[in-house]
Amino acid sequence: MLYRPSPDVLLEEHFVMGLQFLRGNSQAPKGHAVFLARSRSNSRVVYSTYCLVPPIPMSIAKYLPPMFTSQIPSEELQGADGLTGMPIPPMLEEGISEEELEILAERRGDDLCDLGTVSGEDMERMQVAAMYSQEYAQLYSNYIKQVSKSTPLSTASQPTRIEEPATNNDDLDPEELLLQSMPERQKLVEVGKLVGTARYAVGGQDTTLLKETRRKMDRLIRLLPEKYRGTEITKAAFSPQEKGAKLAELYLSRAYKLLDEEYADIPSIESAIRELKD
Repeated sequence: MLYRPSPDVLLEEHFVMGLQFLRGNSQAPKGHAVFLARSRSNSRVVYSTYCLVPPIPMSIAKYLPPMFTSQIPSEELQGADGLTGMPIPPMLEEGISEEELEILAERRGDDLCDLGTVSGEDMERMQVAAMYSQEYAQLYSNYIKQVSKSTPLSTASQPTRIEEPATNNDDLDPEELLLQSMPERQKLVEVGKLVGTARYAVGGQDTTLLKETRRKMDRLIRLLPEKYRGTEITKAAFSPQEKGAKLAELYLSRAYKLLDEEYADIPSIESAIRELKD
């Protein structure tokens, strides 16, 4: 008989794991994110909800009629005063695939966060959605505080003239200028070439070539949008495992599909990537 931890234990484990950002940056959350989680009993079942952090502080208690506030415990009203992250709907719901959620988040400019696995019980799915919404809100709050320290709102609202630092043309890196001027398609072509070089260096255990190829790829990946999953391409390209070559090929294929806006072909590629990683 399989051991199934209690919901409290599960939630504690989820909290320790933290949010995994599939799209976006945990150090600079956007304040709105698509959450997804998989069923613990069936990995094909995907649950999702949408987390929103209001940019303006809001108190739900302020808008409740007196007849309702008198029936709500004081500690819950205090929690309503500090409302931060809101899951909408309030429970992880089934019905949208992971591929569709990824495309949706990309088109809307949302963060995409993986919450791990949950059971099919309504209560746990509601608790997990609420808990991770608060964790996401805390990350967003930390980010805003950090940004506010460097750029106070009183000065941020004022139109400022940004002066570019004086640059000596002799100090410009010709390779960097060339990479920046490339269109995205050409950058992906160059990434593909570096993947081939990386796999050759991995097979021959050529540490010098590996180091140089990694430097070039890192420089190029930084110039590509996050949607192409450049870090995953790099990770696969330099993997000592044989499947690294196939994974890198799949990630590159996915990148080209995104570039050409052939979204209908992406789910099958994502499926192949997951099967290969499992």
